[in-house]
Amino acid sequence: MGILLFVALGISAVLVFPSISEAQKEQKTFVTHTGGVIKTTGEVLDPVYSVSTVEFDPEKYLREFNYGKISTLENGKTLREFTIIAEDDKVQEISPGVFFNVWTFNGTVPGPTIRATEGDIVRINFINNGSKEHTIHFHGIHPAEMDGVFEIVGSGGGKFIYEFEAGPVGVHPYHCHVMPLEEHIVRGLYGVFIVDPREGRPSADEMVMVLNGLDTDFDAENNFYAANTIPFYYQHHPIQINTGELIRVYVVNMVEFDPINNLHLHGNLYHYYPTGTDTVPSFYTDMITLSQTERGIMEFKYDYPGKYLFHAHKVEFSEKGWVGLFLVKDSGTESQYGT
Repeated sequence: MGILLFVALGISAVLVFPSISEAQKEQKTFVTHTGGVIKTTGEVLDPVYSVSTVEFDPEKYLREFNYGKISTLENGKTLREFTIIAEDDKVQEISPGVFFNVWTFNGTVPGPTIRATEGDIVRINFINNGSKEHTIHFHGIHPAEMDGVFEIVGSGGGKFIYEFEAGPVGVHPYHCHVMPLEEHIVRGLYGVFIVDPREGRPSADEMVMVLNGLDTDFDAENNFYAANTIPFYYQHHPIQINTGELIRVYVVNMVEFDPINNLHLHGNLYHYYPTGTDTVPSFYTDMITLSQTERGIMEFKYDYPGKYLFHAHKVEFSEKGWVGLFLVKDSGTESQYGT
């Protein structure tokens, strides 16, 4: 224990208080409304919820694509059928000792990366298991009644079927579009929708990076930033790639409250396709700046092995978690792309 002797106006007192080290070790205990118990030395932001119910692996998410249940319609078109379930009662430990009530599509933030080829019929069986109203709004081209704005899906098991032809080619976000919109997005109701060109793209090591922010104290300012939700994850778990191998990154900015975000790649430049709607890159750079829901495709190869940073060049974002590493391994293959 720490002791402070206070003397003033002839009155003396001894104040005893916990030392910093003891305070840091002290566990806080919360009992939830369901009877679950939370014990942590960190800050619990939603003590009415149970211990983290979301198990999210950023390494798995990075390269995981959901192509749906595939069948052929009578007219010869390919049908891709997906089921997406919304929930708003899950808790995720987004940083050691920091728990946050996330709203999820299929149990994670971001939701699943769904993928189709231009011209495919996409059918989304949407189930709202949340306690609030939710929808799914897809960026892209579709009929008005499939826009997920006015067709509000009720809580506690409400259902809706979205069906449309996949297009245009590119990378598009999807997200809940119920007011207050920023709350539904900042808590995690978003994901990525990729539409591939009919002729395909060159073979590559493909990955998805959703740039997001987390407002953990509800003051309309983000406390953490990340690529794929977990701050600093790819710095502590570098993404392994090979020299001479084409890398394709589908990047989507879903940061709310901040007007811009950006992505800088060290030791290299990349060809960039804004929104991915063209098969010819618009420019060759090492830094892009993105507004909310702005997105694109990055393509690059590394010639030299080693560790290379990628991060927001807005220093506040990188210092609060939006930073990672590529660990480039020597494959013995020289790059012939972009040099």
